[in-house]
Amino acid sequence: MAVASVASRVVHWQRVHGRNELPWQLDRDPYKVWLSEIMLQQTQVATVSAYFQRFIDRLPTVADLARAPLDEVLGLWSGLGYYTRARNLHRCAQIIVADHHGVFPRDCATLAGLPGIGRSTAAAIASLCFGERAAILDGNVRRVLARLTAFEGDLASTRAQAELWAIAESLLPRRDLQVAMPRYTQGMMDLGATVCLAREPRCGECPLRETCAGYLGGEPIRYPVRSRKVRRSSQSVWLLWGHDDQGGVWLQRRPPRGIWGGLHCLPWFDSRDALLAAVPTDQHARLVESDALRHVLTHRDLHLHAVRWQLAPGDPGPADASHFAPAQWRALGLPAPVRAWLDQVCSQPNEVAG
Repeated sequence: MAVASVASRVVHWQRVHGRNELPWQLDRDPYKVWLSEIMLQQTQVATVSAYFQRFIDRLPTVADLARAPLDEVLGLWSGLGYYTRARNLHRCAQIIVADHHGVFPRDCATLAGLPGIGRSTAAAIASLCFGERAAILDGNVRRVLARLTAFEGDLASTRAQAELWAIAESLLPRRDLQVAMPRYTQGMMDLGATVCLAREPRCGECPLRETCAGYLGGEPIRYPVRSRKVRRSSQSVWLLWGHDDQGGVWLQRRPPRGIWGGLHCLPWFDSRDALLAAVPTDQHARLVESDALRHVLTHRDLHLHAVRWQLAPGDPGPADASHFAPAQWRALGLPAPVRAWLDQVCSQPNEVAG
């Protein structure tokens, strides 16, 4: 394989056919690139774009993010999922302000030591913003490289991943890095996202097809190889919707680790009996259970049972929960299905009271 030709073809293809109008690409601002890279982990560009713009409008600089309360950050993130990303984002901003005078480190090694920034994300920031010769290896790029080289290593193993990292580094541009590295890095991401698709690769549109071992062998979808399969599980959850007749609700903050860690949520119970035990017996007749809602996480299906409990003025509400008026709870970080459900049932005070 002609290493130089791979880099030059990707750079040329990206200039002509790649994505060049994404909102975080326009000025190579490391804050925007960093934010987009964190948002894009496990999330599609079409989803991220709206969240990104709303986030930037509210918190336009890393200093603004560092000063913001965590609840505000989680509120802006609500719906993107994987909320550890938002907590790490907030902590990372505080470290950049405190330890780096509000200026992003320019090298991959320093960036990789910050919360929530691993090797690939650090390389993306350093190469896109500062032209550093550093390789990325996110899921899309792994697929491109595995097909390009017909890589037989099982990516479930650490050894195979290290070998693919070495391949990624060997293909990097070597000249005119300030121009070539941002183009090459973006081009590899663009190829994986728009051409070298997981199930139906568009090989006829790929600038690397003439040297792609997977394509030339007639079996591009054989790669990448990964033997370990993730098993899906299922869990039933009961949520206590305590509310007043003005659209106010009682919420608890979830533990920092686990599902929806750190978010505000309707009080969570692992069984219907546990929920009933938390409500005074004389109130059981006022409880109304809704049909279960299925919410799909990466490796688990949640079956959410919302149980309505309308409280009279002066009632204390669920134990260990706090009351929030509509304007308050809408600004909090809430799990996406809980926010969507509350937006629907609490849209009008008279609907809640009905």
